[in-house]
Amino acid sequence: MAEERSSVKVKVQKFGNFLSSMVMPNIGAFIAWGLITALFIPTGFFPNENFASLVGPMITYLLPLLIGYTGGKLVHDQRGGVIGAIATMGVIVGAPDTPMFLGAMIMGPLSAWVIKQFDHLIEGKIRSGFEMLVNNFSSGIIGGALAIFAYLGIGPAVSALTQVLVAGVDWLLETGLLPLTSILIEPGKILFLNNAINHGILTPLGLEQVQQAGRSVLFLLEANPGPGLGVLLAFMFFGKGIAKQSAPGAVIIHFFGGIHEIYFPYVLMKPMLLLSVILGGMSGVFTLVLMGGGLMAPASPGSIFAIAAVTPPEGMAYVANFTAILVAATVSFLISAVILKRSKDTASDEDVEAATKRMEEMKGKKSSVAGALGASAGAAGTASTAGTFPDDVQKIVFACDAGMGSSAMGASLLSKKVKEAGMHIKVTNSAISSIPADSQIIITQDKLTPRAKDKRPDAYHISVDNFLSSPEYDRLIERMKHGVTEEQSELVDDSEANAATGDEGDAPLLTEDNIFINKRFRNKEEAIRFAGDALVKAGYVEPSYVDEMLKREEITTTYMGNDVAIPHGTEEAKKAVIKSGFTVVQVPDGVDFDGEKAKLIFAIAGKDGTHLEILSGIAVICAEQSNVDELVAAKSSKELLDILNSK
Repeated sequence: MAEERSSVKVKVQKFGNFLSSMVMPNIGAFIAWGLITALFIPTGFFPNENFASLVGPMITYLLPLLIGYTGGKLVHDQRGGVIGAIATMGVIVGAPDTPMFLGAMIMGPLSAWVIKQFDHLIEGKIRSGFEMLVNNFSSGIIGGALAIFAYLGIGPAVSALTQVLVAGVDWLLETGLLPLTSILIEPGKILFLNNAINHGILTPLGLEQVQQAGRSVLFLLEANPGPGLGVLLAFMFFGKGIAKQSAPGAVIIHFFGGIHEIYFPYVLMKPMLLLSVILGGMSGVFTLVLMGGGLMAPASPGSIFAIAAVTPPEGMAYVANFTAILVAATVSFLISAVILKRSKDTASDEDVEAATKRMEEMKGKKSSVAGALGASAGAAGTASTAGTFPDDVQKIVFACDAGMGSSAMGASLLSKKVKEAGMHIKVTNSAISSIPADSQIIITQDKLTPRAKDKRPDAYHISVDNFLSSPEYDRLIERMKHGVTEEQSELVDDSEANAATGDEGDAPLLTEDNIFINKRFRNKEEAIRFAGDALVKAGYVEPSYVDEMLKREEITTTYMGNDVAIPHGTEEAKKAVIKSGFTVVQVPDGVDFDGEKAKLIFAIAGKDGTHLEILSGIAVICAEQSNVDELVAAKSSKELLDILNSK
């Protein structure tokens, strides 16, 4: 039964991603139409009858044709895109009074699937020299037939369905029940269907409303940044640990960058916060309905700048929209503040990371932006590669599901590094479904890499944990600039941590990944197990070593004085050591070690006697209380490592 539910969830996720993938690559066209509408219609900023004549043809023909073409291209590449556009023309002409966005979403992929089946059927059966003739005539004949089918059947059917749905929305507006949609929308977007809800459902209905009223409140049901902003602000003031530290950066990414998934892990960390975003969303929708707010086109991403750009100029639309965002944020903030202040437990680094993982599992994909939340806890992204590295790199592509927010951030970061290195290499972002054919290096989230390889098997693929993992970019820059191999670039990175290594060229005993900042623990057993698990994850020891660390603590405390504890295994634990290394856990508030407060925990594992060298180095540094105080005050893993290296 559980497997069946998982299978259904995956299918829903894929369907939702597919719907949004037809619309999101064309958002620029929607914005262009919205701006022309805002500027040049009779009630616009600069009324102009000639320019305003663009509005009708764009929404009637251009936008549906783009969606139909994109949907077809997703299914059967260029050939599918062409026949998708042909068939979409049938639904447009078949229902001229209704913008055919839903019709395009149906006929684009359907037509491409039909031509794809035909191509499979005749594969290998065409006489040499006749390929182009068959391909062109088959597209024309099948496309023409599908256009007629769409004209007679799909267009009128979709027009009738659209009218029913719009009537339903109007009924919700008239009865004042539209705010109740937040009960479904807010949890749905957080769990796995944010893009599908916005672009697959609300956008087509919203555009139909725009034709009648000049604006639609539907564009702000999912895109309103207010509910998420309230949650993040509450964490800024009342959160703890990494959640509090990372909230200010998340606010900027969410509110100004428009990438809403950054706040999802915060809600999942404390599920009661679902109440905050639901009530925040409802209050925002109520304000929009009350004040007559709405947008002329989709705001994507849901940034305050994008919302301002497609707000109609007439009336009090700006006041209504911005007030709705403010009200939603205020309600969400107040409720979140109460929940956080009354919460008995403290949100720790592990909570944020675990919540991020839960979100990724529910969304069915890796979250690059949310993955950055764990960065200050030492979670640097790892990378694996596949393919042959190109001799002359000219184009690097970041690819994700939609090819917008998260991959755009990664591309921006690497592009800056490329320019700083003095190289002239094009760095861009793309949806996986439309990765350019001339891409030489493709960077994707690890769970999305197989899809990218299927799309462009001839490219060099880099798989990363998150797009904000700059160490991986530094290695790539080093390789492109100096021609060093991946293994050599790792040695370059390792040689920089002199105090954390053995002899020059040896593997590092301590890396930034294994330093954990601002932790909290209920007791020393919990702290030791955390530090031991970190040794296991780093590949220094086998899991059995952790139990031996706890046994060692039962014999006698490993608290060494000066706020420092150095837990390690028993004599029997030597066989569980894979290689030498250690981890550092900073506990500013301290954790009780038999009556003493340990604020720095060094968990060590030594092979062939090297644990004595590690102990010696730690002892020299921690003999001075001022050094310990400096380490306890460090604000990041890098800062702590730099302090150790400087001593």
